[in-house]
Formats: sequence, structure tokens, C-alpha cells
Amino acid sequence: MPETVALDIEHDAPIDTWFGIGGRADRLARPSSIEELGQCIALDANLKVFGEGANLLVADGGVRALVVSLAKMNAVSIGADGFVRAQAGADLMRLINGTVRAGLAGLHTLTGVPASIGGAIAMNAGGAFGNTFDHLREITTMDRAGVVRTEPASAFEATYRDGGLGGRIVVEAVFELEPEEPMVLRERVKDIMAQKKASQPMAADSAGCVFKNPTLAEDIEGVGKAGQRVSAGMLIDRAGCKGLAAGGARVSERHANFVVVDKATASAADVIELIEAVRQRVHGAFGVKLATEVVVWSER
Repeated sequence: MPETVALDIEHDAPIDTWFGIGGRADRLARPSSIEELGQCIALDANLKVFGEGANLLVADGGVRALVVSLAKMNAVSIGADGFVRAQAGADLMRLINGTVRAGLAGLHTLTGVPASIGGAIAMNAGGAFGNTFDHLREITTMDRAGVVRTEPASAFEATYRDGGLGGRIVVEAVFELEPEEPMVLRERVKDIMAQKKASQPMAADSAGCVFKNPTLAEDIEGVGKAGQRVSAGMLIDRAGCKGLAAGGARVSERHANFVVVDKATASAADVIELIEAVRQRVHGAFGVKLATEVVVWSER
């Protein structure tokens, strides 16, 4: 039997998120292998997992459950046959750049999406140009009993901003990409980034889009028809929320579905208060209930 390696547990540790605010972890582990991740599960089956922290807000009181960063599980293999294997903690943008250099198309459509591979799969991250599951072929996960399974991506019922993992933790994934000239791909990446920089506050401290684009339950004049998915940013803008603030957090004037913060003055409570204020205004103006895309960790 292989010797069990003792986990290095940090106490009262910061949880690095793109917001750059919020509480700390009572206990934090950084496993570098499936075996160590299994040890984390054995310690606390209710653990909370994060990668880049790009889509995450941690309550000011911090987290009592074991927090696990997958940043060390970041190995990547880019095959000439178009198959790309990446561990959950691998940075999505770095992987995209690697596939572009290798002349492989598919992941480039996720340019500008801040995420680790595991996080991108968990929420089927994406946007106007494509989604994570478009070229995803295989996912290896660990469940809350420590059982590891490798399954085709088609076995998961991925929907808009939900990978359908059912609480399982992504360990590794395989993508199937298509050959393309690297120069062509580089130009596509530049075009996507240019469009995003023109419309989003990419240099600000934020977590990307706060709300999911809702599907209308009924026709709304000037907005859309029943069953149509519409822009949350458009609804927030029309509800007069651009520039709305709570403490050190405010709705971006550039893109209404972004909340930006002043790290020197903002608290997680400010962001949560602002999210609720925006939700109420949009519901009052259009009768639409916005669901958050940003994940909020409470003190449990």
C-alpha cells in the first residue's frame, strides 16, 4: 500500500478571489494529486472547492468548512491529434494560448473568460462566442464519497451556466479540438478580446457577470417573447442600475451586469446588498427574477 502523505492544512487562510475582498478560511488545503484530494474529502465531505476564484464571493465572516484550492492540480497535455487533457486547476486562458500556438481551434471561443478548467466545467462557462461543453469530450470527477469516475461529457446534463455535476468535483478533462492555422486563431482571439475590452470593465476588480441571462416567462414589450433568453445586463441598465452603489461596491457604468469594487473600502456585505438591490429593481421594472451567476459562500 502506498504511504499516505499528510496534508498541509493552512489555518485562518485568505481565499483568493477576483473581487479581492471577503472572509477567510478556517482551514485551507492545496492538494497536488487525486490521492490528496481524496484525503481532503475524508477530512470533510462538505468541503468547498475553488480554482481561480473568478466567479466567487466569500462572506465577510469566512468559511467554517474545509476550503480546497485546486491550483496545484494544473497539468496540461496538448496532443497533435487534437485531444487536450487538462487537470481541474489549470488556468483556462493559459490553456487557450497553448492550443492557439499548437494550431488547435475550439477553446479560443472562451477567450476572456476568467476561470480554471474545473470551474469552467462546473458552470459551463462561456458567452456569445461559445461554451465550455462545446468541445468537451470526457470528464474525470470525484464524488463526496471519494469515488473517482471517468465519463463522457455527454453523460452530464449540462445547461446554461450549469455543468450538471451534481456536487461532484472535477479532477481532469479531455477536449477534442480541430486543426487551424495559428495565425488565424491569434486573430480570432484578438478580435474577441477587443470586443470584450470595449464593452466590459476588464481592468476593474470584479467577478465577471453577476447574473445569469434570464429566460422570459411571458412576453415583455420592448424586451422579448416568452421563452426567449435575454440579456441580464440590458434589463439592469433599463432598470436604471448603472452606477448604483452600496458601500465600496457599485454597478459598472460600462457593463451593467458587472459589479466592481474598491478593495480598500468594500466588503462582501456591500456586494451582497447591491446584488439584492439590483434584483429588486429589475423585478419591479420587468417582473423578472434574476438568478446569480456569481457563487456566494456563506459562513457554513
